[in-house]
Formats: sequence, structure tokens, C-alpha cells
Amino acid sequence: MTRSGISFCRFLSLHQLAVENNPRTGNLGALIKVFLSRTKELKLSAECQNHIFIWQTHNALFIICCLLKVFIYEMSEEELQLHFTYEEKSPGSYSSDSEDLLEELLCSLMQLITDIPLLDITYEISVEAISTMVVFLSCQLFHKEILRQSISQKYLMQGRCLPYTSKLVKTLLYNFIRQEKPPPPGAHVFSQQTDGGGLLYGLASGVATGLWTVFTLGSVGSKAAATPEFSSPLANQSLLLLLVLANLTDAPDAPNPYRQAIMSFKNTQDNSPFPSSIPHTFQINFNSLYTALCEQQTSDQATLLLYTLLHQNSNIRTYMLARTDMENLVLPILEILYHVEERNAHHVYMALIVLLILTEDDGFNRSIHEVILKNITWYSERVLTEISLGSLLILVVIRTIQYNMTRTRDKYLHTNCLAALANMSSQFRSLHQYAAQRIISLFSLLSKKHNKVLEQATQSLRGSLSSNDVPLPDYAQDLNVIEEVIRMMLEIINSCLTNSLHHNPNLVYALLYKRDLFEQFRTHPSFQDIMQNIDLVITFFSSRLLQAGAELSVERVLEIIKQGVVALPKDRLKKFPELKFKYVEEEQPEEFFIPYVWSLVYNSAVGLYWNPQDIQLFTMDSN
Repeated sequence: MTRSGISFCRFLSLHQLAVENNPRTGNLGALIKVFLSRTKELKLSAECQNHIFIWQTHNALFIICCLLKVFIYEMSEEELQLHFTYEEKSPGSYSSDSEDLLEELLCSLMQLITDIPLLDITYEISVEAISTMVVFLSCQLFHKEILRQSISQKYLMQGRCLPYTSKLVKTLLYNFIRQEKPPPPGAHVFSQQTDGGGLLYGLASGVATGLWTVFTLGSVGSKAAATPEFSSPLANQSLLLLLVLANLTDAPDAPNPYRQAIMSFKNTQDNSPFPSSIPHTFQINFNSLYTALCEQQTSDQATLLLYTLLHQNSNIRTYMLARTDMENLVLPILEILYHVEERNAHHVYMALIVLLILTEDDGFNRSIHEVILKNITWYSERVLTEISLGSLLILVVIRTIQYNMTRTRDKYLHTNCLAALANMSSQFRSLHQYAAQRIISLFSLLSKKHNKVLEQATQSLRGSLSSNDVPLPDYAQDLNVIEEVIRMMLEIINSCLTNSLHHNPNLVYALLYKRDLFEQFRTHPSFQDIMQNIDLVITFFSSRLLQAGAELSVERVLEIIKQGVVALPKDRLKKFPELKFKYVEEEQPEEFFIPYVWSLVYNSAVGLYWNPQDIQLFTMDSN
């Protein structure tokens, strides 16, 4: 271990003494006051390239951040607040009228993040300020229940911090958009010294380079020492803080202002006045934000941000749905779903919800079939030299359903996949032959599963007649679930045939090729109504093929289908209500999103500040 590394470890080993002695010494308060006095001159120091001043200010902030982690873990928020309100009167005494350093420090951090220009020499202190704010809010990590009225949240949602809300959210978003990489070695303030420097320099250097190593590796103990997990620590930390702020619970008397800011910001090209009823709004370049979102979807946090914006900000949702290059956004989402085995369940779920929200729009459902893609290299089941974005979307969603049926068996994943297909079904256009085949193949898989469960239920019932002591599996419930899914698939096929039969000869071809699959459902009481149109189409086109003779080529069959579509009376197809499903958040979304966000924080570079055995919150699987 290097001398600076030893100093760094020695520094961290003193944390318990700091906790015990601070009520008597007030060292934390003194250090904070030093930092506060220096931040007032930080902007001028940056402009004047005062490396030493910025270096000293950064080290003070880093030590504060490390101490905060320890204090937050060791004590309650109320006890922590006492350490911030220390006033030197007599040993161990406190006064309610004393200066509130906690609020002042939070305000100073917000000012530092929003006002200090981003230069090579200020990059690290900007990252550190953001990380310190995350640590301030980290009490949630040490509680199994959701914190709804923490002291740190109270400071951020009212008082002196409140006016910085929109400016902070805007700055964090722009940090994410710009994806600024860390300065190259030798360009930032922590330049190497070959000799001397004493313990103070060794400590400071250990603090700085130790932190920078963690940022480079992505997390403590990472084995991938040569490859950074995030190319921009500033962008990643900014995004994490933004997600933490957006998912703070509302105060008893006021909504979360950071969520309000995220819900209401507008495009820089939007010249309409800001509504007086909507506080904390601002403008940002939507084109730059859209580009960043498209490029960063490999990370959970970027997909969660995309979901948050689509779900909560109508301005950004309208803008995205009007884009003529939606493939740039949809393809990364599809790739997440396609590589479902390599992604954690929450990332897959968020990607699927994004698709569901997009498919609520008829314009989106039409336009995706007009975008033609060539050579999708990551799709390995079959070579796709040319396919529409809509057909690819269908293929990937169906593959996700099949994976879920055989592996995870998650009811909600099933439901949302089918809901997305149902939303698109009336707008299916020129389905690729492989997409049409996969729709029918999925129905075939469901049909086999239905028959298997039915057979098991029958055998179980027979066995129960001979033995009353053996408990029976609940096959009735399994049968009910599979029949619900089968009906949904029949409704999707029916919706396509009713609304766009003439656009989809490949689907008719696939239906005819596998027509025997549907025979058992014609008289089934759960499916009789929805089978009418499907049965009519199969019967009508089977008759025309029979008239055309035997041994027909694929091309000839498709030609007969295209001719038959014109001859089929549309009034013979029974009209059903349009399939439309909207994504609705759970009644208490914070029960999912707050643990999810903090699991992302913990698994990121900010994880430097916490030990795994300390964490109380997470019962969710992060793999």
C-alpha cells in the first residue's frame, strides 16, 4: 500500500473518536465553518486558477463527507442535528438559538453545484459536492421503512434551500446531458509530488486519489480495475442525486418541489409563459436531453430517468412522441429487453414500462411500422436483414413473454408485455413474416401449456376420488391465469384482423398454416365470442386456397391472400371495443422506487461511503 493509501485508511480509522469527541470539541462545526468561508471565494478562485485554494476546499469537503457518513450511521437525525448546532459556550453545551450549520452547509453545496463553473480544476469538487448531498440524504439506507419526514428532507423542501430547487434540477440535468469526462492526469488540482509534503499532504493526497480510484473503478472492491464503469463520474452522480431528490416523499403540508420541477420544465424553444400556478419550472434543451437519454440507456439510472420524464412530464412526452427518429430511443430499450438474462429484473421492468407508455399513443404505433431497419446485429435468433421497427418491437416483446413463461414467471411482466402488444395491435402494418410467425408460435406455446394444466387438473381430480388425505394443487387458479393470457392473445390477433387485415397478409398466412391450433377454442365458452372473426378469416381464406388447387408456393398463397382481402366483406367481421391499456402507478409507488433508487446509489461510486453489513433498507434483489 502507498503512503497516501495508509494515510487514507488511518484517517478513516479515526471516525469513532470523532463521534465521541465532537460534542466536546466541536471539530465538525469548525471544519464546516472553514469550508463555508472558503466557498464564498471559490468562484473567484476558479476564475483565477487558484489550485491550492480549490485543493484545500475540496479536501475539507471530502473530510466533512466522510464524517457525515459515520455520524449518519452511528446516530439518529436528531442527534446529528445537535452536532451541527454546536456553539462554544461550555463543554458539551448546546443552544437552540445557535447557528444552524446544517441548513447553511446544504445551501452552500447547492450554490457550489449550480454556480461554480465546471473546469478541470473544479471537476472533483463539483463531484464531491453532489456526493455529499447524497450522503446527507442517506439516512434512508439504514431504515427498513420509508422515511417520510426526515430532517434533511425538511431542509431541502423549505427555508433557504427552496429557492435553489429549479436551478439545482436544471444543473443536474445538464450535467447528465453533457457527460463531461474527468480531467486527464495532470490537468486537475491533485498533481503528484515526488518528495516530501508531510503528513498533511499525504492525507490530502490519499483522500483525493483514493476517492478518484473508487470513481474510476465504479465501486469499492471492483475487480475491473482497468475499465471505468461510468465514463463521466459527474454525470452519473448528478443523475443519482436527481433521482434521489425526485423520489423524496411529499411533506405533510407541501409536495416535493424537486418532483414538481421535473414534472413541469419546458423546452428552450417553447416561448409560452410559465403558468403562475406551477412553481419551480425552468427551460432546458429537449433535443440535447433526448440525445443523452438515447445514448445512456445501458444504465439502470438512465432508464429510470427516461421513465420518470415520460410518466410525469407531459412536455417531454409530447416532444418525444413527435420525434421522427424514435428508433434512436426505442432500439436501446429493445436491446435491454432482448438481453433480459444479463439485466436485473428492475431494469427490465422499467424498460418495459417505457414501451407501454409509448404504445399508449396511436401516432407512435403507426410510425414504428414506417421505420425500416437493416441488419440488427444484436438479434441473434434469426438474421434480420430488413425489418420494420414495429415488427422488431413485437419480436422482442414476445421473446420477453416466452422467457418469463419459462424462467421468472412474473405476472406483472406478463401483463405489461401483453398490454403493449394490445395497444399496438390495431395499428399493425406490414408485419414481417417472422413477427407474424412468432405471434402464432406464442399462441401455440400457450395452447400447449393450457392442455398440460388441464390434463394435470383432470388427473388430480381422479386421484382425489381415491384419496382424501392428499392436498390438491390449485390447478383451477393456474388454468384461470393461462386462459386469461390466451384470451388476451386472441384479442390481439382479432384486433389486427378487424382493423388492418389488408395490411397484414403474413399474419393471415401464419394463421392458415397453424389453423389446427384454434380448433379446440372455437366452442370453448371463454373464447367463443372472440373466436368468431378468427374462425371467419380462417374459413374464408382456406376456401379460396382450396379452390386454387394443391401444391401452392408461398408466393402464390400470399397472392391469393392479398386478392381475398379485397373480396372479404368487412361487415362480416364483428366489431369489438378497441384494446387500450394505460400504465397506472401503484398506489404507493415509493415502496418500489425509493429502495430501487437507493440500491442504484449504493452500487455506484457513492458506495465508497457505506459498508454492506450496515445497510438495512434492501430486501429487493439487485441482480
